[in-house]
Amino acid sequence: MKCSRSAGLLVLAASFNISLAFYLPGAAPHNFKQGDPVPLFVNALTPMLTGSSTAKLKSLINYDYYNPRFHFCEPTPGGPVKQPESLGSILFGDRIFNSPYDIKMLEHNSSCQTLCLQSNVSAEDAKFINDRIRDDYALNWLIDGLPAAELKIDSRGDYFYDLGFNLGNDEGPFKDTTPALNNHYDIVLQYHSPTPGNYRVVGVLVWPSSIGGSQQDTPTCDTDNSHPLVLSEQQTNSIRYTYRVTWNESDTPWATRWDSYLKVLDPRIHWFSLINSSFIVIFLCVMVSMILIRSVSRDISRYNAIDLSEDVQEDWGWKLVHAEVFRTPSYPMILSVMSGNGAQLCAMLAVTMVFALLGFLSPSNRGSLATVMMVFWSLFGCIGGYISSRVYASLGGTERRKNVFMTATILPTVIFTIVFLLNLFLLGAGSSGAVPFGTMLLIVLMWFGLNGPLCAIGAYIGSKQGSVAHPVRVHQIPRQIPPGPRYLQPWAAALLSGILPFGAAFVELYFVLSSLFASRAYYAFGFLALTACIVGLTTATVTILFTYFILCAEEYRWHWRAFLTGGGSAFWLLAYGLFFWASRLSLHSLSSAILYLGYLLLLVLLHFLITGTIGFLASYWAVRRLYSSIRID
Repeated sequence: MKCSRSAGLLVLAASFNISLAFYLPGAAPHNFKQGDPVPLFVNALTPMLTGSSTAKLKSLINYDYYNPRFHFCEPTPGGPVKQPESLGSILFGDRIFNSPYDIKMLEHNSSCQTLCLQSNVSAEDAKFINDRIRDDYALNWLIDGLPAAELKIDSRGDYFYDLGFNLGNDEGPFKDTTPALNNHYDIVLQYHSPTPGNYRVVGVLVWPSSIGGSQQDTPTCDTDNSHPLVLSEQQTNSIRYTYRVTWNESDTPWATRWDSYLKVLDPRIHWFSLINSSFIVIFLCVMVSMILIRSVSRDISRYNAIDLSEDVQEDWGWKLVHAEVFRTPSYPMILSVMSGNGAQLCAMLAVTMVFALLGFLSPSNRGSLATVMMVFWSLFGCIGGYISSRVYASLGGTERRKNVFMTATILPTVIFTIVFLLNLFLLGAGSSGAVPFGTMLLIVLMWFGLNGPLCAIGAYIGSKQGSVAHPVRVHQIPRQIPPGPRYLQPWAAALLSGILPFGAAFVELYFVLSSLFASRAYYAFGFLALTACIVGLTTATVTILFTYFILCAEEYRWHWRAFLTGGGSAFWLLAYGLFFWASRLSLHSLSSAILYLGYLLLLVLLHFLITGTIGFLASYWAVRRLYSSIRID
């Protein structure tokens, strides 16, 4: 994490409202007849945040539903059959299989149905299950593309669907003791009839319960007058899984069936964050206008009013470094590569956000968001190559082939290395979230087989256009740089400049991190798009301001400083990520801790590249405009 003002806000707000109700274009509803089988698919078990404000996420490891240590009932004959998934779905840990549940449209199984009896659950497996219950793991089912959910009430008293339902219960009398396993499920399916004889699934609710006692007797599914099922960690256990199905008619049409799932909890927080961020941007724009328009315009008029016939012409302030300001910086290759990769990521995020606002990335199409981001990142390699080649040429670079190669390979290689190492920890923990080898090979082919050639094409176009023309010449002998104030030192300036962009986004950042790490549904793309625009504008404005300050301090090495200043909010993102860990996570395993730190560092790296590129390119534009407005003798 990202105008006529009132008109722009109205358009984006309308886009946000449309995105909540708009279904994935091209997707067709599935009409069932009475008695038609309604398949229930199972997904991976994921750790979840409970409703308590003090609850903490205890793990980041997902598990296959049919992991043999859980002893869930498997379909017969043939066993579980894996369902096809998209690239993004696989990357986010979805592992979908069929199930043995027998559900038919409008057939009420009000009687107790036995799914299976597992009579050989060892003590070791019982401990494994109990540990997952203590870690608040949730089961994830899918019926007609809708996830199973629990019905909950938000702070305003409105009902919403919370994705997934608990594997077991360790609250109340079971807290700090052996928890209870939920082995009975009351499944309530909501349907809508658009035409007589045709029925569509519009809601899936599950109430899990724990029924103990003898697992060999005839089941009654009496959840009110039974003791919970507590698995012994000293002996072999038996588990009988039962369920009941109830059909309820609903007025909710198929096109808006996701509204209850995608409810924005307390939108006042989002609006407060957005209004607060808007005031920050307005304040910055006013401040920069006062400094740059008044001060710079006065300086320019002052310089241009000097009589050229005078023998002595005194320079001061930023004009003193006019012969140094476009001197080639240190490591121009690395700077241009980072700028190209940052521009590529910016383009990918912008287009993805537009698709999300228009409703094309509905969560009904699982993994579509991640898939679109991966595809557009590869396709926009031409933008990365173009920006990198032009920046490199403008900085005086001559090794253009090396520049193309590094632009196309360095960032994908770094990301692949980090993901590969994290994948080893997932494999070691037995997690279903481990990316299969075939999927990783496909990603490598996309990055290097598609992104590479497109990057070369973009670089070729950029090299044909050549370098950006500079308004002043560079002296052969570098000018001595006087000591500057401490607040303009590189790291101090980066931290100071990063406060405002981070302050504009930190509220929305909480919801994004909760979605990424706590399996929370996030679909407030309207708020996210506005926040991203504000962060981008704030980053550009602050970086231009600090660049002007360092030029006034006769520090002409502004290139790297502009990139570092623009990316300063990434350091605050890292600090906030560690705070989020301390306040909302309670990770017990080393694998979960390493996974969180690894993914957080990956987010910080990408954020630094995006905001650093925005700051650098904005400063480059401002410096050229500044020095092209005065006469240089």
